[in-house]
Amino acid sequence: MIGVGFSGITLMNQDRTNQQASSLIGKILSVKGRNQSNKEIEVRFGSSEEQYDLPLQPLLSREKSTKAASENISFRVFVATWNVGGKSPDSKLNLDDILQVREESDIYVLGFQEIVPLNAGNVLVIEDNEPAVKWLTLINRSLNKANFVPLRGPRSIGSPGGSLVFPKTSLRKASKALRTENKRKLKTCNCPIGLERKNSKEFCFRCPQSQTNENDISSEDDEDGPNGPSSANSIKYSLVASKQMVGIFLTVWMRKELVQYVSHLRISCVGRGILGCLGNKGCISVSMLFHKTTLCFLCSHLASGEKEGDELRRNSDVIEILRNTQFPRICKTSNSRVPEKILDHDRVIWLGDLNYRIALSYSDTGKLLKEKAWDTLYNNDQLKIEREAGRVFKGWKEGKIYFAPTYKYSLNSDIYAGETVETKSKRRTPAWCDRILWHGSEIYQLSYERKESRFSDHRPVCATFWVSVEAMEDGSKRR
Repeated sequence: MIGVGFSGITLMNQDRTNQQASSLIGKILSVKGRNQSNKEIEVRFGSSEEQYDLPLQPLLSREKSTKAASENISFRVFVATWNVGGKSPDSKLNLDDILQVREESDIYVLGFQEIVPLNAGNVLVIEDNEPAVKWLTLINRSLNKANFVPLRGPRSIGSPGGSLVFPKTSLRKASKALRTENKRKLKTCNCPIGLERKNSKEFCFRCPQSQTNENDISSEDDEDGPNGPSSANSIKYSLVASKQMVGIFLTVWMRKELVQYVSHLRISCVGRGILGCLGNKGCISVSMLFHKTTLCFLCSHLASGEKEGDELRRNSDVIEILRNTQFPRICKTSNSRVPEKILDHDRVIWLGDLNYRIALSYSDTGKLLKEKAWDTLYNNDQLKIEREAGRVFKGWKEGKIYFAPTYKYSLNSDIYAGETVETKSKRRTPAWCDRILWHGSEIYQLSYERKESRFSDHRPVCATFWVSVEAMEDGSKRR
């Protein structure tokens, strides 16, 4: 293994980072490539405080997954979180830059917060799914640009230029139109018959029936209609799961050829809002078996507030989400290893508006921002403080932050709220509210950055990972 340390890479300039990584890889290969042509070379990325080993082989293949002799496959996973401030998008909003479509990933995990205003009507009465359909439409346009098939409904919302039409349809039907697989096939146990044996290490065995609650799986119909898999050949990325809980919206996409390896798909929601149980705050979790590795993706919106002690409420939200998230049992055998709790999964990624603030005054934070003193600011970040004290996210990892705080901006501007007379009443101390963490082994972070969009008072935050999974044996595809 070759260890290479980075201590001063600024992710605010991603192009520069990519050039440095490419240069580094070239130097390593020129020195060691010929002498170690039959050995896997590893590169170590990260700061001196938090380093992680990254196999070089996946780095050199940015588009295709690679299979090693150990029967592990590495997949590129893109993760993004964005609090959109209760605004519904219009057809002119382009997500290409946020989703980094020029550097294609195998899996996309996209989480939103406040896709609807958090008013009493949306929280207590009926959930408004129209914005979620619009977000799905925009994501579909970016990911499937070359083979874009517009969603259609009984009535559609067209843009003035006619470039994109938002379908006037339910989230259930819109999700179904973007899948390449029947939902029932994704959520059932697909393990080969004949694997059962005493003390088996296999995940589970073929189950005659599923015990999964229909409402806990996704927002889609079970039956495949004319808008479902019949149009699958024309798209590159398939929707795997989508779920809305008031303003929280989580959606997972995959290359369509990978969907056949997904099974045991389940979704769980935990409300942590009004009365400690309503969905204006809380978490959506997606669990699946991908090949022979269990994955869990969580999107959360935790308690707000910048008063002293509010971070303890956020800690409590995390603890309760981990305690109360329960995935339905699918496999009936006692030897099943398909997990029912978050931390029992092999690989877990948590994204969202975690709402942790910077424990400094508004004026002190402003001075450090002008100096771009990211390390000093980061040392006063509540989430960093709480994690290091062992009060929350014990055993989880987060990449080093080298970008400016993502909250709170004045709308349609690049200045923080409160910096002008007009926005003084909405002043908040700038903070890194929007975060991405992970738990488990064989997860290697490639990038951690914010994107620049003036759409809301938050900036979107993105991360790219290489995630290794245990491959199915040759010929043991789902179908």
